[in-house]
Amino acid sequence: MHTGCGGECLTACGVMQMRSRFQSDRGLTVRMTVTMFLLGLLYVAFVAALIVLLKSWLLVVVLVAAMFVAQFWFSDRIAMFAMRGRVVEREEYPELHAVVDRLCALSDMPKPVVAVSSMDMPNAFATGRNPEHAVVCVTTGLLRRLEPAELEGVLAHELSHVAHKDVAVITIASFLGVIAGLIVRFAFYSQLFGGRRDQNTAAVFAAVMGVSAAVYAISFLLIRALSRYRELAADRAAALLTGRPSALASALTKVSGDIARIPTKDLRTAQAFNAFYFTPATGREPGIERFFSTHPSLEQRLDQLGRISAELGEAATPGKAG
Repeated sequence: MHTGCGGECLTACGVMQMRSRFQSDRGLTVRMTVTMFLLGLLYVAFVAALIVLLKSWLLVVVLVAAMFVAQFWFSDRIAMFAMRGRVVEREEYPELHAVVDRLCALSDMPKPVVAVSSMDMPNAFATGRNPEHAVVCVTTGLLRRLEPAELEGVLAHELSHVAHKDVAVITIASFLGVIAGLIVRFAFYSQLFGGRRDQNTAAVFAAVMGVSAAVYAISFLLIRALSRYRELAADRAAALLTGRPSALASALTKVSGDIARIPTKDLRTAQAFNAFYFTPATGREPGIERFFSTHPSLEQRLDQLGRISAELGEAATPGKAG
């Protein structure tokens, strides 16, 4: 039952009947598993090194456990606070809720909390530790710029992140880098090793700094590689669910172009959450730094959507289906 759909939507609905859920992505699952395994090894080595260097397993365990619980349990609140997001009810944004309701029904997943951020930067993000405690947030800038079909594509992309649980995976995976950076700052600013710095203390301090820096660098590269793939996987899942990859491609092009026109100083606050965004708040396409980016290039994403469009076109043409 898809009320309000035109002829284009009827064609899409014919495709969606064969794909009533977000399709499982084996490549994404394998990459998330491998990344978490490698980060797990790194985590164990990191904690062991800190225990040896600081000679206090209780301090290390309490600190790491407290940070993990805080980041995992409150990541949605932290992101919402930082991006000025607020929960909105159906009465306030009926069309937005209607799109989320329709996509959740099609994908057979629980409806997340719907939020809106009062930012002109066009973007969206999903956060939360699992599908039952998820939030999907869009900015007012996105709502103002996109057509209904484009908005549906963006929301399907974000719901794919929730359905595949890669929001939680990225939150957990990024924890190691966060704790490594915080330990360096804590050691430096609070003079963890005491005010008097003899040679032994200086050596321990340097060792902690070195281990933390190495852990941060390795986890940074692993998370970025996983994040780029998960964005492509979410694009594909959204295109297959809605049956309209061209609408998602249009949204990508429009949002990326508009972000490029926003002054860099206005994007700096948002850049800390690039890994969660629909498209990064960089303001330009990356050059060599694309290897450290949270997202694949716009060209890569559009190329993939073009291939999916061709696949769906062949499947919908009589006599051409396999």
